[in-house]
Amino acid sequence: MATHAEDAITAVEPPAHSTGREKAADFLATVNEEERTFSPEEEKKVLRHIDLRILPLLLGAYFFQQLDKSTLSYVSIFGLVEDAHLHGQQYSWLGSILYLAQLVFQPLAALLLVKAPTGKLIGTAALLWGSSLAIMAACTDFASLLGLRLMLGAFEAMIAPSCVAVTQMWWRRGEQTIRTALWSGMNGVTFIVGSLFTYGLGHIHSDTLYSYQIIFIFCGLLTVAYSTLVLIFMPDSPMEAKFLSSREKIIAVERLRANQMGIISRDWRWDHVWETVYDIKTWLWFFLIVTISIPSGGISTFGNLIIKSFGYGSFETILFNIPFGVIQVVAILGGGWLATRFQRKGLVIAMFAGISAIGTLLMIVVPREQKGVLLFGYYLVSCLAAITPLVYAWEAQNTAGDTKRKCKSAQIIDESMLRKKDGEEGKVLEVEDVNVNVNVTGERSDGEKGFSDTTDLKNEDFIFVY
Repeated sequence: MATHAEDAITAVEPPAHSTGREKAADFLATVNEEERTFSPEEEKKVLRHIDLRILPLLLGAYFFQQLDKSTLSYVSIFGLVEDAHLHGQQYSWLGSILYLAQLVFQPLAALLLVKAPTGKLIGTAALLWGSSLAIMAACTDFASLLGLRLMLGAFEAMIAPSCVAVTQMWWRRGEQTIRTALWSGMNGVTFIVGSLFTYGLGHIHSDTLYSYQIIFIFCGLLTVAYSTLVLIFMPDSPMEAKFLSSREKIIAVERLRANQMGIISRDWRWDHVWETVYDIKTWLWFFLIVTISIPSGGISTFGNLIIKSFGYGSFETILFNIPFGVIQVVAILGGGWLATRFQRKGLVIAMFAGISAIGTLLMIVVPREQKGVLLFGYYLVSCLAAITPLVYAWEAQNTAGDTKRKCKSAQIIDESMLRKKDGEEGKVLEVEDVNVNVNVTGERSDGEKGFSDTTDLKNEDFIFVY
């Protein structure tokens, strides 16, 4: 249930220096005051429609981007290194190049999120990265694999910030934490479904294709098929949603006025960008992610190699990843519920960070022959996944202004610091995960600050939440 702090509705007086208007304000300008009034029952009905249409599309988009980037980990135990003649740090580079591409393309992603239709942007990105993965099946050496992994990362750079932006666009602040946890929970579902896919595909014996090529083709074409659903059914904003009636569109927009965050403006604001530098929240979230995400990149790329190093075979390794995914889903959804129930995201984050730290310590100090304890430690590390959606939601709920909300997530995981031999020993040593949550602000005034593209630092009516 949304709290008073997160969903507080304040009486907002129009500022004297009105200069512009957000798209939501333009939309509501055509509606009289009586039409903007709605009952709780009407709002619940609209919310249910939004949950049934928008949320599944977000779940799918996040699932497929996580599945496709994780295929490298799956194929690592099915002969990729040998079949593609990889040596030295080449496998590690295949992992890190994707995140490097995501970092480099984040500014473009932020610009496109402001300027381009959101639904079409997500669908097109999914089409392109799915195609890149399928084409990767034709790669049989390091250079070609590296090039396609770079393209995969460039197109996937759109998805995490897009999911956050869509969540802000459709739900109240008090509703956002659990929705963010739901689509982020696809990270754990990927471990479950991806492991089952790989287990089945790994049993296919072909005279013309390596196992890793079969997996690339299968996952890539699935993503391409899903992208068509996004392109057809994902609306670009509540004002343009064909699945809502005219009355429901008004309610969908008006109910978000209390957020004091706006919906969409299509205006890129450089003053928003510069404020990133001196907004202290930017750096607090930045260092929080740096601190808590140390093991995440290594697990993503080297997880299967770590389990295999405990002495298990390829197919056993795949199956042992399923409980890892189940625990991730439970931790993510549980973390979202706890944060919503008790309104203390910081304490929930600290709890999951402590659990993950214990798991990492067990994998480092426990002797290799104690497989059960090592697996237990590996599973504890999965709780780390619960932290990222909480940070996303924490930041999103405290960020206003269209450009500021869109310029947020840039991530690089320097997996080259985790050498392949370290993965084979099952020790997560030095993995750097930097998730840059950028908050950018500026000021534009119009009739009402709820839809004025005014940022949290400039809007005296904005309520910060914990």
